[in-house]
Amino acid sequence: MDIGSIVGIAITAALVLWSLIIGAGIGPYVDFPSVLIVVGGTIGIVMASFPINRLITGMKAMAKAFVFIPLSAQKLIEQLVDFAVKARRDGILSLESEEENMRDEFLRKGIRLAVDGTEPEVIRSILETDLENMAERHRSNAEVANMFIDIAPAMGMIGTLIGLVAMLLNMSDPSAIGPAMSVALITTFYGSVIANMFATPIYVKIRNRSAEEEHIRQIMLAGIMAIQSGDNPRIVEQKLNAYLPPSQRKSQFD
Repeated sequence: MDIGSIVGIAITAALVLWSLIIGAGIGPYVDFPSVLIVVGGTIGIVMASFPINRLITGMKAMAKAFVFIPLSAQKLIEQLVDFAVKARRDGILSLESEEENMRDEFLRKGIRLAVDGTEPEVIRSILETDLENMAERHRSNAEVANMFIDIAPAMGMIGTLIGLVAMLLNMSDPSAIGPAMSVALITTFYGSVIANMFATPIYVKIRNRSAEEEHIRQIMLAGIMAIQSGDNPRIVEQKLNAYLPPSQRKSQFD
């Protein structure tokens, strides 16, 4: 679980809530019609914008944005170098027994293809297609989160216009101006909270997770191709360490 992101959102929400409490109190900011306009309207527009299967997948990705933790690049490189050592010592067929130690299906598929004697060009083509499709799925999931960022403030503005119209129609009745103005302002507040406090961190996290996972799988692809070609384990390690910042590079042969 990504504790930092969750704590960041919690601190922001607590500070906003505290400012409401020490100001006018929470009561004036609770308005049911505004909730219907902003929350209900935003959900409705998002549902109308995507096929149901894509919407469900995107919502699941949003729910898991702060839970999924990618593989450690350093540990992955150590594992691939170990595979290279074993393949060079005992032959690439010996890696068939290592499948149970591979958590990632992408890595398992690549090693299996190499063990089966598949041509290097075919292995690369299959894995690169897999990688491209994964990136496209992640972009699709991020679009669902981004829709909340775009629509929530817009629905807040619609609520503001509704409130202003109601206020202008009741200018002769001072008692009706307050509730109408409340809807006009609170809907904008709700839209900003949804977009900036919740949807934006989720969207950014999905994009970051996608980039991290794509980077991990690029390391896997490079390692699989190096093992398949029979590279010296030291060379395999140097190739894979090139994907890391210099401060994170380690060697098993020092």
